[in-house]
This record gives sequence, C-alpha cells and structure tokens, in this order.
Amino acid sequence: MITTATPLSRRVRWRVWWRNLRTLWRRSLRFRTILVTLGLTALAVTVACVWMALAIQNELFESRKDQVLRDAQRATVAAQRTIDASVQGDGVQLQNVWTVVRNTLAQQSASTVSAAFRIGPPTADAPQDFTSLLGIEDIVTDGLRDRVQLDPDQQWWQSVALPAGDGTTVPGILVGQQLSVPEIGPYELYLGYDLAGAPQTLGFVQSTLWIVGIGLVLLISGIAWFVLRSVTTPIGEAADTSAKLAAGELGVRLPVRGEDELATLGRSFNAMADSIESQIKELADLSLVQQRFVSDVSHELRTPLTTIRLAADMINDRREEFDPATARAAELLNAQVQRFETLLTDLLEISRYDAGSVQLELEPTSLAHLAEDVIASMQQLADQNGTDIRLVAPGGYSPVDMDPRRVRRVVRNLLGNAIEHGEGRPIVVTVDSDQQAVALGVRDYGLGMKAADAERVFDRFWRADPSRKRTIGGTGLGLSISLGDARLHGGDLAVWTEVGRGSHFVLTLPRRGGVLTGPSPIALDPGDDSAAPLDALGGTQPIDVLLPDGSQTEGAR
Repeated sequence: MITTATPLSRRVRWRVWWRNLRTLWRRSLRFRTILVTLGLTALAVTVACVWMALAIQNELFESRKDQVLRDAQRATVAAQRTIDASVQGDGVQLQNVWTVVRNTLAQQSASTVSAAFRIGPPTADAPQDFTSLLGIEDIVTDGLRDRVQLDPDQQWWQSVALPAGDGTTVPGILVGQQLSVPEIGPYELYLGYDLAGAPQTLGFVQSTLWIVGIGLVLLISGIAWFVLRSVTTPIGEAADTSAKLAAGELGVRLPVRGEDELATLGRSFNAMADSIESQIKELADLSLVQQRFVSDVSHELRTPLTTIRLAADMINDRREEFDPATARAAELLNAQVQRFETLLTDLLEISRYDAGSVQLELEPTSLAHLAEDVIASMQQLADQNGTDIRLVAPGGYSPVDMDPRRVRRVVRNLLGNAIEHGEGRPIVVTVDSDQQAVALGVRDYGLGMKAADAERVFDRFWRADPSRKRTIGGTGLGLSISLGDARLHGGDLAVWTEVGRGSHFVLTLPRRGGVLTGPSPIALDPGDDSAAPLDALGGTQPIDVLLPDGSQTEGAR
C-alpha cells in the first residue's frame, strides 16, 4: 500500500528535525563552530565575489567604452581628412565624396551602425543623409542630438540597445560628433558599437568567481572541521572521563599523546584523578571505620544497657518506698535509660543507612488509616501538652505498597515534633492522594523557624534552639532518619516554615514505587491559613482512586 505524506505529518517531521537541530546546536561545540565558520565564510566570500564581479563589470565596461571612443575618434578624423582633401564641386561630386566617407568610416572603425544627418536647413548641393540601419532615428535620443548639434568639437556617447539580425537587441554604445563639409555645413555623425561580447566575458568571470568562492567555502569548512576534530576529540574524551569519574569509576584516566598543551592538560587531569582517588579511598576507609565503630559500640552497649534497664525498672517500680530525693533519682534514672536505649536504636538505624544495608518490607497499607493509628497512639501525649489534633483526609485510603513500620515512624516523628514545638496550639494532619502519589502533611502553628534553620532541620543532632528544653526526649536523629525512610521509598520529605506562623512538613510517597514524577498532592506552602479555625476545615469527601489493576475504589470515611 502506498501512503502519501499529509501536511500534518510533514509539519511534525519538520518540528522533530528542528528540535534535533537545536539540541545539536546546544550540545555540540564542533557542530556549532563548523556552522558558524561556514556561515561567516559564505558571507565573506559572497560579499567578496559580488564586489569583485561589480568591479570587473565596471572595469570591463570602462575599458570597452574607452576603446570605442578612441575607435570612433580615429574614424571621424579619417573621414574629416577625406572630406578636406576632396575637391569640392557640384552636388554629384559631393555625393561621390560622401560615398568615399562612408567607405572610410567602414574601413577605419569597428562600428556596426553608422549614420549622418545634416544640421540646419537642406540645400540643393548638400549631400544626402545616410544610415546603415533603418530606424536609427528612434535609437538616437533627442538629448544626444542636442548635445552633438551644440558642441562641434566634443565627442558624446550613450548606452543603447542595438537591434540584432534575429530581431532581438544587444547592448551597445552610440558615439556622436560633428563632421564639417566645406561650403555646405556641419553634419551629425553617429557610430554604433556592439557590446555583445562583453556580457559573455562578464558571465565567464562571474561563474569562475562563484565556483572559486564555493570551493573556498568548502575548503575552509573542511579545514575548520579537521582542526576542530583534533581539538574537540580530546575535550570529548576529557568530558567522558570526567563523567565516569563522577559516576564512581575512580580508575579511569585520559590517554596522553604527544607533548603539546592537550597532553599537558591530560597529565594534569590524570594527576588530579589520582589525588581524588586516593583521598576518596582514605575517606571511604575512614567512614567505614566510623560506621563499624558506631555499629560495634551500639551492639556492645545493648547487653549492659539491657541489664541497666532491668535494674532501673525494678528501682523505679519501688520508688515509693524511698525518700523523696531517692525516688526522684530513680525516676530520672529510668527516663534517661529509656532515652539512651532510643538513642542506641537510632544510631544502629543510621549505621545501616550509611552502610547501605537497609531493606524495605513492603505491604499494601492505607496511609490515612496509618495516620489515624499514630494519632490515636499519641493522643495522651497531645492531651498532656494541651494540643488538639485534627485529621483531614480527602484521600489516601486506597492501599499503597510501603513499609508500614518505617512510615509509621516518620509520622510519629513529625507529629511528636509538632506537639513539642506547637506551643499547645492546634495541629492539622492532612492526607491526600492523586494518580501518582500519596502524601501526608503535618501543620503546626507554633513559633516556626528561620530560613537558615529550615535548611538544616534534617541534619543529624541539629537543633534550632540548643537552649530549648526537650519535653519528649528526642535524640536529634528523628528527622534525619525520617528523610532517609522517605527517600528509601522513592519519595520525599519537605518542610515549609515561617517565624510566627509555624511549620508544615509534607511526606510524599509514589503510588507505584520508583521515584516521584510530579508535584505532591499536598501543597507545601499552606498559604494564609493562620486565622482559619479548626471548625472551618469542614468535612471531606471521598475520592475515586485508580488501583494498579485498572479498577477504581472509593475512599471510605
């Protein structure tokens, strides 16, 4: 079957071609330089060829014109001598002399057209006008005749179109001046010269110039391509080697050839790569030692910590039998042992992240139901701090593959921080979803943080206000571990904060694994919601969620 290209398909192909050309222009130094060199060379050669063609044309015309004027002057002088040397007599003798003049003009000049016209009223003895071409009166302009008639000593010329034998016209020059017949009076003499050979010569010169110009453009482009190839090939090798080095292939090196500047650059690059490789290996070994030390210490401390924890629990259970000071010491000991145990757990988790040995245990989980469970488990802590927690969940009810233990830990960390820093004000937990992701946001209306503090909020052991007392007993690793859990799922954990308006943490997880491809279902910036009461949040409606098998399910309340 034969198909024809439609205008739409041609436009699509043109757009694809134009897009590929723009991409090649941006990414290829060789292509860009060759194209610029070709364009500038073509422009320069075109200007030079046009200028040379015009100059040659003008010079050729001027040379031919001077030749024609000299030829006409020589023929006119010869004709005038013939007239002056003849014996003047009656009209018949004058007419014979006039015939000799015509023959002299034909012999002494290279003109193809000649004509003579009497100036003044006709007389009986005056020779008759003659012309070698019928209709020459139409070729000779009135302006040229006026000038010839007014000035007997001056030679005048004019570019005209002379008729050819095949009915066409050819470019020519018509030269006019006066002939004086004694006792009769002056005559206008016109000699026409054919310039048909000049355009042929000019065309040959112009075609030669254009052929040489095109050859020069191609030659310069070839030279530029060769020179650029010798320069850009090492640059491309350096770029590829740098990319491999950045990707972790520390053993790659540049091939060094010769002793020129590029060879010096290659040796310097290889020396730099050797230094970077040695330093990275030293840092990797040091990091490995640190990770192993943290892991070993954490493991070694768990056994004595378990014993201390059992002893602290026994003492704390019998603190009512002690005096007040000893009872208070028992309470503090038990609380700090619990905090120490949590810190060891977090350190072990951090060491697993650093070692890259963390594995997810995925199972279908509803993020909205998980949030409800976490809020219920932390309700007592919220009541102790006078904090009201509201869950707003327009979406997130359909199951999504996630590690529920890690996601629950993230939500507990976010909610615990909101309770601690919320200054007893309401906390809004939002759960929503779309076709690509599910998200959970924790919004508190506490003191908030500065922009510089928000950039470091996920750093390990970092606190915005070191003098602030911890009421929950965090270890300083919660947000760092939470960010690691989010990225382990292919998601993200982001924060918005403003001094005096509180903070908003948003956890976003992809619905089908992999990485996030679009915006979060929950906007990070909550907008101007500081004055909105909790009751204004209103009820929410379930949404239809597209399951992996293509079916739809309606979010339940």
